[in-house]
Amino acid sequence: MKYINKPELEAAFQGFRAQEAYLHSEATSFVFVRNFKVRLEEVFIAGEGPYRLALRFDEIGWLRMEALTHYEIMADGKLLLAGYDEFGRMNVALHLGKEPFPE
Repeated sequence: MKYINKPELEAAFQGFRAQEAYLHSEATSFVFVRNFKVRLEEVFIAGEGPYRLALRFDEIGWLRMEALTHYEIMADGKLLLAGYDEFGRMNVALHLGKEPFPE
């Protein structure tokens, strides 16, 4: 994974806008969701690093995440984002893909 480059990340999200995608998200000790089928409508990325991200789905729902630091675009088109603390521990993660994630 590499540090978030805001323009590159915004461009990567364009491949998911206005179409169905599968979402996996987790925040250490708080939240875990996998294979939520959503239609991504809007993407907002704020901050100078770590970043805040807000995703709007189907014009009726939002997912907001904070403290994102890294991202990767996989060869199969999946978009992976993560937030690491000063000790290198992952605290938050978001994955988007066009196919369901393995159970």
